[in-house]
Amino acid sequence: MLPIKYLKNRISLMSALLVLTACGGPEVASGIYDPFETANRRTHEVNRTLDRVLLRPSSGAYGKILPEPVRNGVGNFSSNLSMPSMVLNDLLQFRIGDAIHNTARFLVNTTLGVGGVFDVATKGGIASRGSDFGETLHVWGFKEGAFVELPILGPSTTRDTIGGVVNFFLDPVGQIVAPKNRVAVTAVSAASSLGDRYRFTDTIDSILYESADSYAQARLFYLESRRFQLGIGAGEDDDLYDLYDESYE
Repeated sequence: MLPIKYLKNRISLMSALLVLTACGGPEVASGIYDPFETANRRTHEVNRTLDRVLLRPSSGAYGKILPEPVRNGVGNFSSNLSMPSMVLNDLLQFRIGDAIHNTARFLVNTTLGVGGVFDVATKGGIASRGSDFGETLHVWGFKEGAFVELPILGPSTTRDTIGGVVNFFLDPVGQIVAPKNRVAVTAVSAASSLGDRYRFTDTIDSILYESADSYAQARLFYLESRRFQLGIGAGEDDDLYDLYDESYE
């Protein structure tokens, strides 16, 4: 059981963040609300430089050194670790069916899939139903807020940024794993991210290095695909949304 002091600290943090989200600017069902564009563009250039100098070559080496089955295993394992957090958000959204579905997926992959290395559940018809605290806030009626570009993490909104912070602190796996093993969990997550960067190299390179305005393109990509994932309207580019759905899982 978690210490009472720990729970009080987390509840206080959540309360403060929720207040900030509620005041996060006008609701924008379509279009773009970007009051921090100047600062966002500076951060975007830093992120693009980091990608060009570090992430892109590292992911290329990762993809060439490790065979695809190994990369898939790392990605599956990392995805399985995120399932308890998804179940928690399903419950917070009162989507009991999804909570049961994702719990079944986690149990199947953890046992039959050797800790999640093999995605047995999807082959058995139990595909992931992604969820996060940003989506929970959306379900609760909180506004999307402003578009923001985060250092290293990239495009987001104020609502999704707050959701990411809450996800980090409330992640059940993060509270269960012993401190000495958290480095390994972080390493697996980082390796999975490199695998995603390698997998979607063509699309990411097209956005970052081949478009006339990479910032505007990345912003549009994120906002439209995120809104599509949340069920806010539909887009015209099916490939774009398919890519987002795959990376979200």
